[in-house]
Amino acid sequence: MTTARIDARFAELKAQGRAGFIPYVMTGDPSRDEALEILKGLPAAGADIIELGLAFSDPMAEGPPIQRAALRGLKAGMTLRGTLDLVAEFRKSDDTTPLILMGYLNPVESYGYARFAKEAAEAGVDGLIAVDCPPEEAGDLAAAMDAEQISLIRLATPTSDDARLATIVQGTSGFVYYVSVAGVTGVLEAQASSVAPAVERVRKASGLPVAVGFGVKTPERAAEIARVADAVVVGSVLVDEVAAALQGGQSAVTRVLDKVRELSTAVRGARTSASVAETV
Repeated sequence: MTTARIDARFAELKAQGRAGFIPYVMTGDPSRDEALEILKGLPAAGADIIELGLAFSDPMAEGPPIQRAALRGLKAGMTLRGTLDLVAEFRKSDDTTPLILMGYLNPVESYGYARFAKEAAEAGVDGLIAVDCPPEEAGDLAAAMDAEQISLIRLATPTSDDARLATIVQGTSGFVYYVSVAGVTGVLEAQASSVAPAVERVRKASGLPVAVGFGVKTPERAAEIARVADAVVVGSVLVDEVAAALQGGQSAVTRVLDKVRELSTAVRGARTSASVAETV
């Protein structure tokens, strides 16, 4: 079921008349301490909701940037339990920003659904996106999440027809994540013209806010998507900032948070700037 933090944040965004900004960062990338510093800095940099990637060796839906980030996280020693510890540290100073874990089913299944749900709730996790868990196989996981009031958030794609969409949204809570392009993360770019009708269709089917991700790379594109979606998710360009920082001997924390500020500013002002342009 939906946790209070997710509902409250989308209610705030609706009242403010704007889309939310959801940055995706990888747990443990490039190190535990730097990842924690990034995590703690995201709300002040403009994050409305945070997606924290679970480091995993076989992230099948990800393009090269997030694949490399996952490997850096694993090399730094990050585990599922370590990720929950990071969340608990984050919650010591922030009790309002919704935090969603995004990853793959294997680590969660190995950990045990009931144990994972209980410890995730204790740490302060609000939702889970299990990319490779189809609705037909999600019964036990959904039951464990519901028992701890953690949202199980599902993905809809450009190939999800009406019949499939009805199955996807059943039992989904918090919001629906709309994958704007066919393919992996960080390769193709989202197009607002094709995203807009899809978002309306998903909203109608689910009755939930719709966050759009996969294929949002620039402030300009983020602003375009923010005009038609309830939230915009950006990930690959942020983990690319970590890689660039490592290559250039710079601070990964500074580079990531600077990029988040740039993107969140574009998202926050998107609808206002569009309204001004229409009146000119």
